[in-house]
Amino acid sequence: MILVTGGAGFIGSVLVRELNKLGRRDIVIVDRLREAFKWKNLAGAKFEEYIHADDFLSEVHADIHREITIIFHIGACSSTTERDVDYLMANNVDYSKSLFLLATERGIPFIYASSAATYGAGEQGYVDSHQDLEKLRPLNPYGYSKQLFDEWVLRQKETPPLWFGLKFFNVFGPNEYHKEEMRSLVHKAYGQILETGKVKLFKSHKEGFKDGEQLRDFIYVADVVRAMIQMKDCKSGSGIYNMGTGIARSFYDLVGNTFTAMGKKVNVEFIDMPESIRNQYQYFTQAEMKKFNELLPTFKFMSLEEAVQDYVKNYLMKENPYY
Repeated sequence: MILVTGGAGFIGSVLVRELNKLGRRDIVIVDRLREAFKWKNLAGAKFEEYIHADDFLSEVHADIHREITIIFHIGACSSTTERDVDYLMANNVDYSKSLFLLATERGIPFIYASSAATYGAGEQGYVDSHQDLEKLRPLNPYGYSKQLFDEWVLRQKETPPLWFGLKFFNVFGPNEYHKEEMRSLVHKAYGQILETGKVKLFKSHKEGFKDGEQLRDFIYVADVVRAMIQMKDCKSGSGIYNMGTGIARSFYDLVGNTFTAMGKKVNVEFIDMPESIRNQYQYFTQAEMKKFNELLPTFKFMSLEEAVQDYVKNYLMKENPYY
């Protein structure tokens, strides 16, 4: 039995679909659906059980706990603007600890979502070294919660037989539609283009960067999920890994490819960045992928052009945009 927390969310629901393609339906989904339309991510997906996240750890589900053979812990509050730190501590740290201990007790693999938000402003670089992890200084409570759990994991003397913590960079793709302001720029740009025929991007307020040339490591959700599925079959290599492409691209590139995929001419309007975020705005992120490439040397990521084309043409422009 496969446990997928956050299984109704963005990355988790795509993971469930890919597991279905591999013939796996013995899946338990743990999540909080709430009143939004996140449930649509599960329409047509095949799984054994859906259990509310607040109930899963109770003894009522002890029989299911004993049947689990691998845990994909993707569920978390992923909002970088969340300010309720007590909630983040309970949801992103304490809950994660309980699942890690369950995997350790059961002797099963544990793969969990960390975040590139742990790198803060990037003053220490973007290298997924265990030795340097405690030097990182996240800029927001969400990143801090992920950092705390990463540090806790590395202190554990008893661990699951195989475990991976994945520092997701800028993930985009189908099934992100419920994420509101946390959606990727591809999805936001697509809506702006349909509505106004143009896309608004922030001007640069930093020397050395032109308007729209702020750089990010964008990674397609299908690649993220393929990587996780391959990692579960590794025989060794436990640790914390970056999950990006290792290639930084500009927001202008991302938007330009969205226009191209829609068959439209690029039309970008540059606007001033709000004063409130200028001092903490990141102008460059790029995952160091050496460790990942040594673990999965034959793994190939889609290019930005390929990924945006797939997302726009095979999902956003379809009547049913879900994975």
